[in-house]
Amino acid sequence: CTLDSEVALRVGGDFFFDPHPGDSPVNLVLIAGGVGINPLFSILLHIADLHGYQEGKGNRHKLGTAKLYYSAKTTSELLFKKNILGLMKAFPGKITCCFHVTQQRSQVCEELQPHVTGK
Repeated sequence: CTLDSEVALRVGGDFFFDPHPGDSPVNLVLIAGGVGINPLFSILLHIADLHGYQEGKGNRHKLGTAKLYYSAKTTSELLFKKNILGLMKAFPGKITCCFHVTQQRSQVCEELQPHVTGK
């Protein structure tokens, strides 16, 4: 997003991402805390499937980017972190993530360091 961009926010409830072939591409910003990652991780997997299908078979889905902001007390409480890093490696520039930790006292592992902010 840029300054003065229009965004839509949704908190809680039932939500999903189900683009149809021919839809205009959208850039997603997903924000999760703790176990709230569960439905958003499913959305990331769906996006990855569509990107993989798009690259492999040339489908008609026009996909934008997906940026995940995910916060937890410590890196050990970041669920699916290895899976998320794998998605970022598989689809560079298309799926990105910034982890935020609020109470980390120990050193953050090297693999996560470029993606972690906070204490």
